[in-house]
Amino acid sequence: MNSYDFDGRTIVVTGGAGGIGVECAKLLAAGGAHVHLVDPRADALEAAVEAAGPGQISTHVSALEGPDACAAALDSAEDQPHGLIHLAGLFEPDPFDPSVQDVWDRAIQVNLKSAYDMSVAFESRYSRDAVARMVFTASIAAGRGSPDFTPYSCAKAGLHGLVRSLAKKFSPSVLVNAVAPGIIVTRMTTDLIAQRGNYVTDGTILGRLGEPEEVAQVIAFLCSSGASYINGQIIQVDDGTVLR
Repeated sequence: MNSYDFDGRTIVVTGGAGGIGVECAKLLAAGGAHVHLVDPRADALEAAVEAAGPGQISTHVSALEGPDACAAALDSAEDQPHGLIHLAGLFEPDPFDPSVQDVWDRAIQVNLKSAYDMSVAFESRYSRDAVARMVFTASIAAGRGSPDFTPYSCAKAGLHGLVRSLAKKFSPSVLVNAVAPGIIVTRMTTDLIAQRGNYVTDGTILGRLGEPEEVAQVIAFLCSSGASYINGQIIQVDDGTVLR
């Protein structure tokens, strides 16, 4: 496990009860950060705090449904945030039926609009005592497309534009980047992995799926002083799957 110096920094992690969120909490807390986990599932947040181990970790229950909820999520942290890691997302198959619009609406709300709303709230709340960080979660589906998850692919592609726009808007006070994971072994991908079996791993170069901690390591680095000249980037964490 890499060691980072986040002493005295408050970092908000949305989708914090998920697999990647827990691994981020471990790394950030081990580096001295106050980690504030946000997730709609209260029981999962309790489990996440226990799984993350020792450290200063607080929680807030929210589905981030709208600007007020996003502002409240940031305000619920004990101190002004030095960083925002936005992992909140929804991976839901699309029936591609003109009479079914709710899948599209949820995909845009959870994966894209909540990211925008969190960004707006963050602008007036982040700590100015150091260069802040924002890290979003894109996906390889944004570039490759996913035929069964069209709304999800569109929403994640929209995050590319959001990250590049915000990198210019917030510069030089905030560095804004994103990770674009491949298929990572988390609760979100359980059904997909079960349905597609070996086809999933056959599409990788290393012949295996990614683990949550492998994505969290990249996110932690982007929040660290070592990433002081990285801005507006979408970093693939997919073992090179986009090359296939």
